[in-house]
Amino acid sequence: MSSASNLEELYLWRNNLSGNIPESISNVSKLRILELQENSFSGLIPNTFGNLRFLEKLRLDFNHLNTEASTHEWNFLYSLANCNYLRYLELSSNALDGILPTSISNLSTSLQYLLIRDCKIRGSIPMEIGSLSKAILLDLSSNKLSGPIPTTIGRLKNLQLLRLYGNKLQGSIPYDLCGLKGLYKLSLGDNELDGPLPTCLCDLTSLRYLYLFSNKLHSKIPLTFWSLKYILEIDLSSNNLSGSLPLDIGNLKVLISLKLSRNLLSSDVPPTIGSLHDLQVLNLASNRLQGPIPESFGDLMSLKSLDLSNNNFSGVIPKSLERLHDLNYLNVSFNRLEGEIPSGGPFLNFTAKSFMKNYALCGSPRLQVSPCKNKIHRKFKKTALHALRYVLPTFASIIIVIAVIIVYKKKQRGNTNLAIVEDLIPVEKWRRISYNQLLEGTNGFSENNLMGSGSFGSAYKGILLDGTNVAIKVFNLQRDGAFRSFEIECEVMSNIFHRNLVKVITCCSTIDFKALVLEFIPNGSLEKWLYSYNYFLDILQRINIMMDVASALEYLHWDIQTPIIHCDLKTK
Repeated sequence: MSSASNLEELYLWRNNLSGNIPESISNVSKLRILELQENSFSGLIPNTFGNLRFLEKLRLDFNHLNTEASTHEWNFLYSLANCNYLRYLELSSNALDGILPTSISNLSTSLQYLLIRDCKIRGSIPMEIGSLSKAILLDLSSNKLSGPIPTTIGRLKNLQLLRLYGNKLQGSIPYDLCGLKGLYKLSLGDNELDGPLPTCLCDLTSLRYLYLFSNKLHSKIPLTFWSLKYILEIDLSSNNLSGSLPLDIGNLKVLISLKLSRNLLSSDVPPTIGSLHDLQVLNLASNRLQGPIPESFGDLMSLKSLDLSNNNFSGVIPKSLERLHDLNYLNVSFNRLEGEIPSGGPFLNFTAKSFMKNYALCGSPRLQVSPCKNKIHRKFKKTALHALRYVLPTFASIIIVIAVIIVYKKKQRGNTNLAIVEDLIPVEKWRRISYNQLLEGTNGFSENNLMGSGSFGSAYKGILLDGTNVAIKVFNLQRDGAFRSFEIECEVMSNIFHRNLVKVITCCSTIDFKALVLEFIPNGSLEKWLYSYNYFLDILQRINIMMDVASALEYLHWDIQTPIIHCDLKTK
């Protein structure tokens, strides 16, 4: 390696390399980035890495590296203390074993990312972890750590992501964590933590993901907890939490997933839960909840999974649930429900397992319940059918005529440029998406995902971790004015909301990378539909497209505080 003395970046990840890591790598004194992850390297981590004085990023994860069999000491950490510019260190998925040493505090004060998950670490987390003052991400998950969570973690004021799940940590959740104002994700699940939920969790206003599942937490959920109005996912399942769900649960307007199963929650479910229109997963199974299933559940139009099993719910299953066309999992078994099981919408696909062991449900034989008694007199039914046969067509004709008149008048008034309120994505609700997520989602910004190029950058198709397809506009920072263009587009795009304009999901910005993450429009360009022989648009479709484009331009010109002139309008 001495012949590569001017080498600054070395990427050898995801190969079939094996054996020891050669110590000669440390002779490449100007090396800044070294990535050896996802290989089969074994043996000790070289103590000579400390010679790489300019090292900024070191990834050794997913290998077979270990420590001294007799002492399990992490001697390499002392060497890395000489790397004053080290900001990213990942050692995950190696059999390092041993105890996390106090010398962790000797690592660079520039260290921002420390990932040591699934390394069979034992013992407690040293108090000295609080010395990593610049840390943004700390991941010690899936180890064998025990003892309390050190209060000194509360000193890491820049921390955004804390993962300690899958250990044997004990004691209560330190109130010191509530001082981490920038914390975005807190994952402490699958430990042995006990005590109450801290009332100060409401101070974590940047928190979007909270995972405290599979612990021994015992208390009522503090009322202040429901003021986390921008949180996206909550998992408090498999604890001993008690009390009732308050009306304030309706404050969590952008919540996507709520898991409270296997606790001791009681009383009725408040109807305000129906205002959580973005909710996709709701799991309240195995509690002591009672009363009727709220009719307002029918307003959860984004719901995909609903589990209310093993409670004391009574009354009927609301027919309003038939409106939930995205619902693909339902479990109301082991309750005290009665009456007819709805038969429309998603209920066409549910099986007997969804409804078993209830009080007196009835419905289709395929659901293994008793048939419902028909209380409608046959003569009355026949009369009603005759009335509908003659009255309904007349009534429907009147409605159609009225609808046509209303649509015509709206067109005359030109009232086609109204923005749809549901499309708004306020800046406060923008998702945080890292550069690594975008890199992975585009296969390293592969040319296969390139959709096109413009004056200040290129556009790629990508897939986020949750499977969402997005368009990613990456700015070419080598071009004069690119930085300013990025700032302007972020500011402008965050303030325009119209049904015919592409929505911004978020912006991604680092020192040397700027990108806009946009809604992906799957049907291709307008040019393809207008001029390709493989596609066809009739005259009405073409007129509607013209009107939609005009509506969007009128909005940009007249309906926002600072008018925007679009100088590059084209069909591509």
